[in-house]
Amino acid sequence: MHLITPDHYRQMLASLAPATVPSRRNFIKGLAAAGGALVIGVHFQAGKAFAATAAGGPAAAPMPNAFVRIAPDSTVTVLIKHLDMGQGVTTGLATIVAEELDADWSQMRAAFAPANPQLYNNLAFGPIQGTGGSTSTANSWEQLRKAGAAARQMLIAAAAQEWGVPASSITIAKGVLTSGTRTGSFGAFAEAAAKLPVPAEVTLKDPKDFTLIGTKLPRLDSAAKTDGTAIYALDIRRPGMLTAVVRRPDRFGATLKSFDASAAKKVPGVVEVVAVPSGVAVLATNTWAAMQGREALTDIVWDESGAEMRGTAELTEEYRALAKTPGKPAARRGDAVKGLAGAAKTVEAEFAFPYLAHAPMEPLNCVIEKTAEGVTITTGSQFQTIEQGVTASILGLKPEQVKIETVWAGGSFGRRANIPADYIAEAATILKATDGRAPVHLVWTREDDIKGGFYRPMFLHTVRAGVTADGKIAGWEQRIVGQSFIIDTPFEAFMVKEGVDGTSVEGASDTNYAIGNFAVDLHTPKVKVPTLWWRSVGHTHTAHVVEVMIDELAHAAGRDPVEFRLELLTDKPRHTAVLKLLAEKAKWGPKAGPGKGRGIALHESFNSVVGSVIDVSVVNGQIKVERVICAVDCGIAINPDVVAAQIEGGVGFGLGAALHDEITLDKGVVEQANFDTYIPLRMSEMPKVEVHILPSANAPTGIGEPGVPGVAPALSNAIFDATGQRLRSLPFRLEDFKA
Repeated sequence: MHLITPDHYRQMLASLAPATVPSRRNFIKGLAAAGGALVIGVHFQAGKAFAATAAGGPAAAPMPNAFVRIAPDSTVTVLIKHLDMGQGVTTGLATIVAEELDADWSQMRAAFAPANPQLYNNLAFGPIQGTGGSTSTANSWEQLRKAGAAARQMLIAAAAQEWGVPASSITIAKGVLTSGTRTGSFGAFAEAAAKLPVPAEVTLKDPKDFTLIGTKLPRLDSAAKTDGTAIYALDIRRPGMLTAVVRRPDRFGATLKSFDASAAKKVPGVVEVVAVPSGVAVLATNTWAAMQGREALTDIVWDESGAEMRGTAELTEEYRALAKTPGKPAARRGDAVKGLAGAAKTVEAEFAFPYLAHAPMEPLNCVIEKTAEGVTITTGSQFQTIEQGVTASILGLKPEQVKIETVWAGGSFGRRANIPADYIAEAATILKATDGRAPVHLVWTREDDIKGGFYRPMFLHTVRAGVTADGKIAGWEQRIVGQSFIIDTPFEAFMVKEGVDGTSVEGASDTNYAIGNFAVDLHTPKVKVPTLWWRSVGHTHTAHVVEVMIDELAHAAGRDPVEFRLELLTDKPRHTAVLKLLAEKAKWGPKAGPGKGRGIALHESFNSVVGSVIDVSVVNGQIKVERVICAVDCGIAINPDVVAAQIEGGVGFGLGAALHDEITLDKGVVEQANFDTYIPLRMSEMPKVEVHILPSANAPTGIGEPGVPGVAPALSNAIFDATGQRLRSLPFRLEDFKA
C-alpha cells in the first residue's frame, strides 16, 4: 500500500528549498489586506528573534512567520502552525500570546496557518511544518511569547506617540491601554503600530506575573464543536465534487492485476472507475453511491507474490525465536550477565504487544482540487510539508504549488502523520488518473481505516532481571523484537543509530532508574504490514515492560513499590517529586481490603513525567477499574483544564489498549474491521480520574501523549495486588480471569 518510494522521499525533502521565501512579505501584507491591521511574527536566526509588521519594518530585517494579527475591531487572531485534532493547542497557543499581550480572553481568536515550512516549521522538526511528538506547545512557547510581547510594545509605542505621553506611563490590562485618564483599544492603534520600527528586543513576563497562563480559560473551539459550526474535511463541499472510495487488497504488499467495472458503472451516481497504485477507485456524486459502486466491482485479481502472508501466530513464534538470540545493543551499563549470576532472586518474563490501529473518530479523508496555480488540499493536515512534497512529486508540481488548507481533525493519534502521506498520496493519484476534471473527496470508511494498516508495530519483549539479598537490582537483561517504521525513510539518518531505531527502544534503553548492570538489545524483523507511531510511540510498550518488571522486582525483594522506585531515582528530582505527590494524593498504602488492589507506574515521555495509581476491585470474578490517580510534571501548565483533559483522554486510550484493542492477522489478512471487533473503551468502563499537576516555573513540555504509557502497567500491578496473578501481555484477557 506504500505509494511513495524511498527515492520519492529523498527527492521530496530535497525539493523543500527556500522557493517560498520571497513570498513572505506578500503573504504578511495579504494578512493585513483588510486595512489597519498589525501583523507580528518572530523569525529565529542564529539565536536572535526579530519581529515585523504588515508595513514592513527595517528593510534588513528578515520577514517573520506571521503569528499574530490585531484587527481594527481589536480582535487578536493567532495563526496556529499545528493541527488541532482535539488536544487543545489552538487554546493553549492563543493563551501564550494573550498573556504577553495582556489581551482580554474574549478578544482572542485562532486560525490555522497555511502550509509553508519556511514560515511555520516545527522548531523541533527542523525544516518541516508538522504536528507530533507532543511538541506543539514546547516548540512554540518562546516563539509566541516574543510575538505577543512585540505586539504589545508596538501598541504602546503607537499610543504614546498619539497621546504625547511617555511609553512608560502606559499600561495594558485586559486589552485596554491606559495612561492617566486616557484609554484606548488595540484596534484604535493597530494601524499606527504597524508603521513603527520593529523592536529589536522585547521583555518577557516573569512567570509569577502571569494572569492567564495557569488558569482554566474556556477553550476557543468548544462552542463551534458544540453547535456544529466547526469545519472538518468531511464537511467540505466543492462545485462538481466527486466522492472517491478505493477497493484495496486484503493483504499488504499485493498489487492490482485486473478487475471488471461494468457492474459498478451501472450503480446510480457512479461517474468513473479508475485503477490507482493502491487499488481501484470508484468516484460518484455521493459517498453512498461510491460505496455501492465499490461493492459492485467484480473479477478483481491481485498479484500477491510480494504480499505479507504470515499471520499473528507465525509472527509471534518468529519473534520468540529472535528474542532467544542477542540483538543489536541499544543500551549497555555495567555487566548484566555477571550481575544476574550473583542475584539472590531472578524474574524472567515475556511481554507480547499486538498491532494497534489508531481508529480516530473521524476516518481519513481529504478534498483535492486542481487550481490555476496547482492544487489545493483541504484536510486535517498533520504533516503539511511532507504532504506538499509527496503531492508535488506525484503531480509533477513544485511544493509551493500545493496549497494545503488545514481544518479541524476528529482525532489522529499519529495516523495522519505518516511519512508516505498515504491517504493524501492516494487522493493525488486519483486526481491525476481523472485528469483533474473535478474536485475529489477521498473518503476512507471505518472498515478501510481499521483494515488499512499503519498500525502501532507488534512487539515482543523478554526480560531477565534479579535482585540481591539486600534488595537491590543485581542485573537487567532485556531483548526487544519489533518492526521499524523509520528505516528506509529520510528520518533514518537521524533516528536510527548503529542499526537501532530509537522509537523502538525509547523508554527502556534510556530508563531513568539507576540500574548498574543493564543491557537492552533490539531485533528489527522485516514485515510487510505498514506501521507507524501511535500515541506515545515506543513508550506504549517499553513503559509497560519496565514498570511491571520494577514492580515484580520490588515484590521479589520484599520492598514497597514506591520506596523501591524512590531509591532508584535519587538523582532524578522531577521523577521523585512526581512520585511523592502521587503517593500523597493516592494515600498510598496497603490495599483497602479483600478483592481490592492498587498498582503504580511512573514514566517519563516527551520530557514530561507522569505517575499513575490505579485502584481495582474484583466483582463476581471480574476485574473492575475503579479509580485512576495521576500526578504530572509538564513544566508550566498553560491551561490546567486542558492538561487534565489530555491525561484523562490518555487514561481512556491506554485502558482501551490494555483491555481490548488488538489487530490480528490470519494468513496476512486483518481480522478486525469496525468497532464491533476492534473495541474501544466503552463509557461504562471509564473510571474516575484525578489529575494533580506539579507546580513548575520551567518551560512547558509535552502533554498530548504522556498520559498513555503508565496506564497498562499500573493496571497490571493493581491486578497482581488484588489477585496475586501477573498479567503481562496486552490486551489483558480479563474475561478469562478467575479470582
